[in-house]
Amino acid sequence: MPDVRIAALAVVTSIVLFGTIYSVFNNSYLDTSNPLLTYLPHPLHATDYFADKKNPLNIYFIKQIWAWTTGAFFWHYFTSPRAARTKERVFQYLIATALFLGFTSWFFGPAVLERLIASTGGECVVNLPSGAVVSIPNEYCYTKSTISTATHQSLFPSALVFPESEWFMKPRLRRGHDVSGHIFVLTMSILFLVDQLRTSFASPPPGSIDRANMQWPPSHKWAVLANVLVICLALFATYTTSIYFHTPFEKLTGYLLGVAGFFIIQLPALKPAPEAAVITNRHASSEGEKEDATKES
Repeated sequence: MPDVRIAALAVVTSIVLFGTIYSVFNNSYLDTSNPLLTYLPHPLHATDYFADKKNPLNIYFIKQIWAWTTGAFFWHYFTSPRAARTKERVFQYLIATALFLGFTSWFFGPAVLERLIASTGGECVVNLPSGAVVSIPNEYCYTKSTISTATHQSLFPSALVFPESEWFMKPRLRRGHDVSGHIFVLTMSILFLVDQLRTSFASPPPGSIDRANMQWPPSHKWAVLANVLVICLALFATYTTSIYFHTPFEKLTGYLLGVAGFFIIQLPALKPAPEAAVITNRHASSEGEKEDATKES
């Protein structure tokens, strides 16, 4: 049976590649690193439903993808047979979560993706209601500070005109290489969940159990179904993101980082399987017994 991880990687690669090529030929993508465009609606938002940043898929699924991945993983893990609830699987989840948090939230200070933007010429900017863009120190973006004219008046030139009502906004890093964080985490999530599902479909060692009596309990059937649903939604979200958001190179780097993250997640599973170890030990014992018998004779 072919490795389902390779099949999943091929599917994700095809989706990102097709979506990116489509976005180039149809000019459907949005350069999210351009501060003059990033706060504006997508040019296609009125005609293409998933080009609207406020669509439910983006707000409730893509932006919360690791919460969905976590729920799907633990439901599958705790309904799996006891023998399949290995510590290696938990270590894999912890590594994946650390990678997700390190790349998107905090890595001994600014997140890795924020460091990449800053190192490639990114600036912390505030988009004013008038449409003007003001650069401010990067620390305000790193700390996720909320900026307003009342609390940070010294950051803004006096010549700027502000609305009479109270105005505030969180600045964002722009103008650098804005790696597609959505493509990164979607790729890693898909490959991680597909890998975890292998425990439910793995063939048992020959002669170990009666295959005719192999049945999932109802709770595990629902867990497998939930994981498949999350994977399918993530694949579709990868498709919409590839078509409508980020430049081609930003999507490529997001995809490559997601694949690299999955390879790191695989590290705890690289040790020999328990069944293989048992067989090896038995083989070694039988060889030793043969040698002893030869010496005695």
